[in-house]
Amino acid sequence: MSGGEALPVSVQPEAPAVVCAGLIIADLFVSPLPTLPRPGELVVSDGFLLDAGGCAVNTAVILARLGVRTGLVGKVGDDEYGRWLRRSLARKRVLVDGVSTGQRAATSQTVILPVDGEDRRYIHVPGANAELGVADIAPLLSGVRVLAIGGYLALLGLDPEGVADLLAGARTRGTATLLDVVVPRGADDPLKALRPVLPHVDCFLPNEDEARLVTGHDNPADQARALLELGCASVVVTCGAEGAVYADPARVIRVRPFPVEVVDGSGAGDAFTAGIILGLIEGWPAEQRLRFATALGGSVCRGLGCTGTVFTRDEALAAADSVRLAAVS
Repeated sequence: MSGGEALPVSVQPEAPAVVCAGLIIADLFVSPLPTLPRPGELVVSDGFLLDAGGCAVNTAVILARLGVRTGLVGKVGDDEYGRWLRRSLARKRVLVDGVSTGQRAATSQTVILPVDGEDRRYIHVPGANAELGVADIAPLLSGVRVLAIGGYLALLGLDPEGVADLLAGARTRGTATLLDVVVPRGADDPLKALRPVLPHVDCFLPNEDEARLVTGHDNPADQARALLELGCASVVVTCGAEGAVYADPARVIRVRPFPVEVVDGSGAGDAFTAGIILGLIEGWPAEQRLRFATALGGSVCRGLGCTGTVFTRDEALAAADSVRLAAVS
């Protein structure tokens, strides 16, 4: 992860270059509100946005827009939301052969409530995501250059030992591995589920709050160092409006944010992940990956939803020049 060598080209014809596995959600975004309504009060909104979402989906959609052949693996319910998600994602040029129908639960759904000057509120139905297992992912990795799991810890069907074996096997075959987490409120100790997995991860991408829950540290640089000690090859702790902190065994780098007028911060971390993945495929050095990913992440904050205002590749490359990096002592 810290060098600039391109990943080995071993992609079979028609195989995806990247597989994104994990959370698939039907997202309903409410336009930013001045305040939440009081009991019995009617608040008029500028509009709603129904879109495909979830960590794995957002990263896959953005990679497809960047011209990367990307497959998605996950679970939906046997319902209209599930069928709509497949159609919507296929129109966005995401390969959906790995999206299967769960046997028990409905498609996952989330309502996102942004309030001016406050963090977003979420109302979430876990749904069929809980049925995703390692056996759904493993058969689809032949020839894949990058595997990104999005939403680990919120995917209740993924047992840590099984995920560790999956990632170890992928790396043995030359596939780079990335891991993003979602730590649900009231979840068991996240470190217990991460300890067997992180030694097989090339880049771990928690946000600052998640990293605090895992490590107990408040400072993102200290969080990153602690996570490296758990065995992953590199770490990016995303810090919202404060940018990010990158660490590998050789250095710690503070990444300054890309300045944008924020409408909705949803999906910024997933766009950042997509930028890191593209940089890995292209063989860029870590600094270039970080600049590109930061510009890409900032761009999705300019409008409602997770992917609608994302930069094109050329726009992100141009914007990346203005992203500042600083070494952390």
